[in-house]
Amino acid sequence: MRVIWAALGLLSLSIGIVGIILPLVPTVPLLLLAAFFFARSSERLHSWLLGHPQLGPPIEEWQSRGAISLSAKRIATVSIVLIFSISVILGLRPLILAIQGLTLTCVLIFIWTRPSA
Repeated sequence: MRVIWAALGLLSLSIGIVGIILPLVPTVPLLLLAAFFFARSSERLHSWLLGHPQLGPPIEEWQSRGAISLSAKRIATVSIVLIFSISVILGLRPLILAIQGLTLTCVLIFIWTRPSA
């Protein structure tokens, strides 16, 4: 079972790292998921991830205080606005835009109501 947890952790970590470059892929949630999987599979990988200078601090802030950094909040907001703008430009049906707008608004409310790291 530990091998499966480790494989899922590595998959989550890999996709999370891709999210650093691609604005639509959520980085921190995938890093949190990787930390969860590594905690169940490999103390060495878990310690490495939490001790990493770039990847570790967002995980620790979330685990200790439920906090999201101000820069991450801004990047998420810009990404959400861009994605919704693309949907409008593409001329998606009003119902789809309404569902997308409602969902993205809920995501923004969640992000901006978390404490800042």
